[in-house]
Amino acid sequence: MATSSSDPYPFTVCRASWGIDREALRAIRLRVFVAEQGVPAELEWDGLDAQAVHLLAEDLDGRPIATARLLASGQIGRMAVLRPWRGQGVGGHLLAEALAIAQARHLPRPWLNAQLSALDFYRRRGFTPQGEGFVEAGIPHVRMVYSGGGE
Repeated sequence: MATSSSDPYPFTVCRASWGIDREALRAIRLRVFVAEQGVPAELEWDGLDAQAVHLLAEDLDGRPIATARLLASGQIGRMAVLRPWRGQGVGGHLLAEALAIAQARHLPRPWLNAQLSALDFYRRRGFTPQGEGFVEAGIPHVRMVYSGGGE
């Protein structure tokens, strides 16, 4: 789902390869999760990246600005948008692309562990909270399942 020069968004979103794009993907996640949110680095690297589908958003100059990953279980995670790019549609585009890939691959119903601060973002895009909240890496989360619809 790359954008063209006539699109209203000043970024592109495409699939990335962990083997090729690892440094860009890691840099975004380190900046957002480890440096900004205080997630311990050993929790960020869970050994699942090699088999995940990765998405990478870049600005029009080719600089990495956001990432997300999709696991074979249908779990969408590690969605991180650099601070200057938040609120500009990047996260919504990443999520839409992850959902499209999950559907095309006939994966189980997409789900994610949302930080409570992002609950409304995911609700607006068709996710529904499931069960009780929990703390992961010191941050309150709730499991959400895709029920369709959304913006």
